[in-house]
Amino acid sequence: CSYSRMSAKKVVMIFIIIISGIFYYQLAEDSDDYYTTATVVRVIDGDTIEIENGQKVRMLGINTPEKSQTFSGEATEFLKSQVLDKEVRLEIHGTDRYGRFLGYVFVGGQNVNEQILWEGFGTLYYYGRDDHYNDLKKAEKNARDSGMGLWVASTKADCIKLVSLTYEETPKRCTNTEELVLENTCDEDLDVVIKDDATHIYEEVILGNSVFRKNFSCIWNDAGDSVYVSDGEGMVLFWRYE
Repeated sequence: CSYSRMSAKKVVMIFIIIISGIFYYQLAEDSDDYYTTATVVRVIDGDTIEIENGQKVRMLGINTPEKSQTFSGEATEFLKSQVLDKEVRLEIHGTDRYGRFLGYVFVGGQNVNEQILWEGFGTLYYYGRDDHYNDLKKAEKNARDSGMGLWVASTKADCIKLVSLTYEETPKRCTNTEELVLENTCDEDLDVVIKDDATHIYEEVILGNSVFRKNFSCIWNDAGDSVYVSDGEGMVLFWRYE
């Protein structure tokens, strides 16, 4: 009788282990998040790579300058020095609308996404925070405080003041009621580039000793975004809301 009870317990335990394994496997299959290793065969730009199977990976949590912008080349070359022709560990979190993997790239335990921010070759780009957010935010702040890379201050940094940014559109989204108001307190006209955390880029001339107003639609994210104003010398103004 005792032997029968022991056998029954073993059967139950085995059954639970099997069911748990199947359940875990199904969760893993249904999830877009996973870890893998791969060799980087091409660096497309400062935040996008291609791995050996031809799949492209867009690095999460960061945004580096577009190819027409200052520090684009430096960001790309830095990423090449870190990952090109190397085996990397990838932490993948789904795909974007272009079919690219979204994730974090690690070399020797170092989060390369984070390192790009430490060097000042990119900016924080987050709308959904995860376990890496605080480290990436700290890395960006270090570069900003140190004036590294794209955070080097322009000599005109004291000229532009943020008066206001209306980012919550009313009565609904995409109604052209977002408004950015800047003031140029200097006597000279300034050629600047205005952008958000994403890839919305506007080349503008702000007249000396005047107020600049510009309306937008579906640009500034209600959940959090940033205003970057730069010129050919460096950063003129930065402001972030969360």
